[in-house]
Amino acid sequence: MKLIRLALGILLPPVGVFLTYGLSTTLLINILLTFLGWVPGSIHAVWAIAKHEEKLHQQPGSV
Repeated sequence: MKLIRLALGILLPPVGVFLTYGLSTTLLINILLTFLGWVPGSIHAVWAIAKHEEKLHQQPGSV
């Protein structure tokens, strides 16, 4: 599923972010960046999806 979200984050940035975060401020920021250009939207989407995956895989209690 992560690979699909990353691929959508590159091809259709708001869709990839929506599948990861749902309706959130991250999605709104990504939509605005995508309106400014496809490249900024894609960069933000890949970054946001990777950051979300990183948070999911962190061990609780570790610093």
